[in-house]
Amino acid sequence: MKIPFYKYHGTGNDFILIDNRTQLFPKTAHDWIAQLCHRHIGIGSDGLILLEENSPGQFTMVYYNSDGNLSSMCGNGGRCFVAFAKYLGLIDQEMHFDAPDGVHYAQFTSSGDIALQMKSVSEIVVHPDYVFLNTGSPHHVQLVNDLSNFPVVQQGSAIRYGDLYGLAGANVNFVESVSANTFAVRTYERGVENETLSCGTGVTAVAIAMHKLQYASANTVQLQTPGGNLSVSFSENQGNYQDVILTGPAQFVFAGELDWSE
Repeated sequence: MKIPFYKYHGTGNDFILIDNRTQLFPKTAHDWIAQLCHRHIGIGSDGLILLEENSPGQFTMVYYNSDGNLSSMCGNGGRCFVAFAKYLGLIDQEMHFDAPDGVHYAQFTSSGDIALQMKSVSEIVVHPDYVFLNTGSPHHVQLVNDLSNFPVVQQGSAIRYGDLYGLAGANVNFVESVSANTFAVRTYERGVENETLSCGTGVTAVAIAMHKLQYASANTVQLQTPGGNLSVSFSENQGNYQDVILTGPAQFVFAGELDWSE
């Protein structure tokens, strides 16, 4: 069976996207999905996303990490999902869609970026050396010095597999202040088990954590990742963060065809 695929990336966080409205994609073929995501023996990506239609005009984002397993929300993947839906002619400038953490709204900005509404956040656990919060996926946020030379994979893996988060683990974000309300971020992602060039839920977590710690004073925070720049805006009331919007680009890379046989 031939299955068309499309490759997109959001600030270097790259994904295989597949139109699965026909429900023909083998969703339990986890080893095959991991092989497709593999950078040496497959297409190469940080994850695979299925676009499904649960009722006329109502769409669902199904997200697999590059290890082939179903995962939680992905912010950069969500923006790529919206760009893909537009490419397929399913939407014009805005859409609602279901994701692992609930319903999201997104719209294209005047510059062509995609502004994606993320989940509200009220539970933020502040520790002396780090902050933990869930922005659709669980995130550990930690300020460090000399981020460009920081051993992200070594330290991120140690935290992800350490005693703090148990078997489920967490994504780990290392952060350095650049200027007022601007932060550089590098992220170790669970399920990818490596550093990625960008993480949407990660920079969202960083923006909220930095505001919570009073390192950011504005309600719009700029995030610099190895793959490009993103912004996160929000409203805050007594520690509750609502109207959380992740804004950044989503770009088509190439298309091809998969050959699936059981």
